[in-house]
Amino acid sequence: MKISLAKHGGQAAGMLLGRPPRVLDTGTLSPTAAEEISRLIEAARAASQAEDNGPGRARDAMSYTITVEDGDCETVLKCSDANMFPTFAHLLGLLERHLK
Repeated sequence: MKISLAKHGGQAAGMLLGRPPRVLDTGTLSPTAAEEISRLIEAARAASQAEDNGPGRARDAMSYTITVEDGDCETVLKCSDANMFPTFAHLLGLLERHLK
């Protein structure tokens, strides 16, 4: 499974323009880490459908796009600092730790 993380906006928006998304291949992770990420992706999918993730506009808020490619299936999850739900936040933090 390939997971891309793109960040947009925020006070440092000028520094993020044109920067390609960072990509994580779960095949490079331990089975435990890959399973935890898979579990969080499923939970974030379900939560994004259940939560009211309205536009959540806020001045200088960062927005995040997580794109999951798993075989022929692609899932795109989007949130910003203004409308982030806990499951997305947990997934984002875990991805950022593995992408360092």
